[in-house]
Amino acid sequence: MKRKEFLKKGSIAALSSAVLVNACQNNPSKAEAPNIISNKKYKWKMVTTWPPNFPVVGEIANYLSQWVEEMSGGRMKIEVYGGGELVPALESFDAVSIGAAEMGCGASYYWVGKTPSAQFFTSIPFGMNAQQVAAWLISGGGMELWQEVYAPFDLIPFAGGNTGVQMGGWFNKRIDRVEDLQGLKMRIPGMGGKVLTKAGGAAVLVAGGEIYTSLERGVIDATEWIGPYHDYKMGFHKIAKYYYTPGWHETGSQLEFFANKTMFEKLPKDLQTIIETATMRAQAWVLAEFDAKNGVYLQKIKNEKEVEVLRFPKPVLDALRVYTKETIQEIVSQNKQSKKVYEHFMQFKKSIDPWSALTEKVFYNDLM
Repeated sequence: MKRKEFLKKGSIAALSSAVLVNACQNNPSKAEAPNIISNKKYKWKMVTTWPPNFPVVGEIANYLSQWVEEMSGGRMKIEVYGGGELVPALESFDAVSIGAAEMGCGASYYWVGKTPSAQFFTSIPFGMNAQQVAAWLISGGGMELWQEVYAPFDLIPFAGGNTGVQMGGWFNKRIDRVEDLQGLKMRIPGMGGKVLTKAGGAAVLVAGGEIYTSLERGVIDATEWIGPYHDYKMGFHKIAKYYYTPGWHETGSQLEFFANKTMFEKLPKDLQTIIETATMRAQAWVLAEFDAKNGVYLQKIKNEKEVEVLRFPKPVLDALRVYTKETIQEIVSQNKQSKKVYEHFMQFKKSIDPWSALTEKVFYNDLM
């Protein structure tokens, strides 16, 4: 047999084999169950900690629902309920854990009463910024730790956006030295509130809808919220003169989606991937929306009222940093899982900080 004929016959045989293998792979009777796309439709409920349609943080829940429905061709619909519409806002974690709703949206530091280590996945005072937090979660092993923390509650977490560095808050008196924090009544949640208490202040828990009147009537002396966009909408610039930066307490606050783990794992594989993909789109959109809106609304605040935008003096930040270390040490000494998460967080921060100092820091200091 001539070489050309041999190659020709060999090619035909190879092609025939490939067709046969392909036919077997496309035969539904031979395909594995997870790869079969059925016409079965799924309808989930999502409960959130945010008021209905609340700008950015509430909107993203609606967007996720829309994206999942579009990507699934209508096979999956997620109905979104704002805080209080189906369950109280701060009961979202429990509602999804027991399967009363399949999915939730919020921020992990709200669940510190369930597990102390949860708070480390929202923000750590003087911690990492949004870019670094994303690197830790997505490529640095942080997400695997987060999943480990939520697993005992039959929950699986997903990244749900980041606020970026927040503002330090609105004050009705200047903060020129750390002693000015003594006796200060401030609405500030999470670890930041514990740190303020160590500095001699009083952390006050006030519902979002009551912050304005509380600040206006002197029930509190100061409040933090998020940044110029939300602060303007809340009207804080009308009743407080001093607007401080930076938000030392929330340097890159990570938001979340979470799903009932048992129910999520029962979904077809393609729908699982669609949800995962939609949450990553949410991760990008939230930070972009905050940055875009905050730039516009900072200027609005400056134009409309005589607001002084001030930086916390370095001695004040240095003192708060010391109190932060004391606060965290108390938390991790009492909870092994918190210690594990915090040490992992700080190890990653230590590895990425030199790169950030060489690039991002130089950009902000020298190129802007």
